[in-house]
Amino acid sequence: MSYRPYFTKQQTNYYTVGFYNLENLFDIQDNPHTLDNDFLPDAEKRWNRERYEKKIFKLGTVISNIGFAQTRKAPILLGVAEVENKKVLEDLIASKHLKNKDYGIVHYDSPDERGIDVALLYQKQYFTVTNAQPISLLIDNPNGERDYTRDILWVTGFLNDEEIHILINHWPSRRDSAEGTAYKRIAAAQKNREIMDQIAAENSNAKIIIMGDFNDDPHSTSIRDHLVQQDLFNPMERLHTQHSGSLNYRGQWNLFDQIIFSHNFHKFEKGKHSFSTATIFDQDFLKIYKGWHKGKPFRTYVGRKYVGGYSDHFPVYIQLKLN
Repeated sequence: MSYRPYFTKQQTNYYTVGFYNLENLFDIQDNPHTLDNDFLPDAEKRWNRERYEKKIFKLGTVISNIGFAQTRKAPILLGVAEVENKKVLEDLIASKHLKNKDYGIVHYDSPDERGIDVALLYQKQYFTVTNAQPISLLIDNPNGERDYTRDILWVTGFLNDEEIHILINHWPSRRDSAEGTAYKRIAAAQKNREIMDQIAAENSNAKIIIMGDFNDDPHSTSIRDHLVQQDLFNPMERLHTQHSGSLNYRGQWNLFDQIIFSHNFHKFEKGKHSFSTATIFDQDFLKIYKGWHKGKPFRTYVGRKYVGGYSDHFPVYIQLKLN
């Protein structure tokens, strides 16, 4: 499903910026400092070398196709979530369909108790990193204990010689109910606003892209009231319907995976990038093709049963035009 206010035809001056929750991209080694025990060869899920390599191959296939029909290029910027470490990302960009893209990696280990992080993949010929840092998200549970969750990854760089700031997020989950955990995602939204204020203090015309798995929909309070204000535009609002989203939970479509950007991406300036389209990459090969769950994302596991799919999320992406 797409929102395409300006897109006309295939052109070489269009570029894909995407986000993809890779759903538990763990290696098969035990990390004694995190809760990764479900993803080991001798665990109940039997997460072994063969299954790991199959997932790497499949994810590489997906990534190479995101936005390709429009731009004839793989994504030049791709935020990812649920990766265990840098090594799994190195294996991913070395996979069959990505190894010739010359992707770079920006990744930091986060304090998340499961050991899953966010990261940025970028094609070096189009994007040059000038600064990167993880921003801690300090949230307490109702009992006063720290909730160890993912950092926000803040990357600054030059996309085709234009400076852009990218904030990559994976907000706290709804595991203990959406309402009971809403304050955590509101805190995450407020932290993103703090970073934006810091950027604006140095450059009021800075171009900013905020992406991630927000564990909230475009119309949720955290997004609508605490993140997206007059200086931001969320094209995903138009993509979330009763029958469309990036994940499906108990028969209901959610659009937790979103790409939001500063309003100056609507300006047409020579040598600058402008927004063209927004899309949920929900191609048929990513879906369960029959049965009760037909049309939902084809994931790696259903519970503890291995089914050998891709992810429980569809990727999302926007197209930028270099004017």
